[in-house]
Amino acid sequence: MGAHRSKPTRPPARAPRANAPVRLLFVCLGNICRSPTAEGVMRALVAREGLAGAIELDSAGTGAWHVGEPPDARAAQAARERGVRLEGAARQARAQDFERFDLLLAMDAQNLRDLRRLARDESERAKVRLLREFDPAADDREPTRDLDVPDPYYGAGGGFAEVFELVSAACEGLLAELRDGLVGGPRDALPPRPAAPARAS
Repeated sequence: MGAHRSKPTRPPARAPRANAPVRLLFVCLGNICRSPTAEGVMRALVAREGLAGAIELDSAGTGAWHVGEPPDARAAQAARERGVRLEGAARQARAQDFERFDLLLAMDAQNLRDLRRLARDESERAKVRLLREFDPAADDREPTRDLDVPDPYYGAGGGFAEVFELVSAACEGLLAELRDGLVGGPRDALPPRPAAPARAS
């Protein structure tokens, strides 16, 4: 049984950057399954909310095994069946990512540790978070919950559907917290949610 993990204290929001988008990097082991799924889901949410100019997205892996490869066909199929398209080519996370991105969102505890080792100081380490910290269902009333997004690469095909559902819930929560100004930037970093169209009477 894995070690229990509690939710870490939130780091302070970064200083405002005039007219700069919030930049998010999703990170897993090889950048062909979980992190491209999270990037694709978040990209769809950003488009849905009309925030394409306010949030920039990318994904990477802590390892170099799959550099240059497209997303895993099984991950792409699971996403496509749910209306999300996965794109891009795998790359490895690098030290410069801490300068470019406001949050580096790890898929599991090992990715978290690897990224924190890559960081050069405490301010950079504070940018590294587990993606599932932002899942509204994984709240502080459950201190023993597992916040990993499981790696489906060697598992059964159904694992890709589970990954999609887990990252979808977490990305919805992350976007809500970004709007509230709790992470990644000042409270006014993102424009307000577009008003719903009025119903015809």
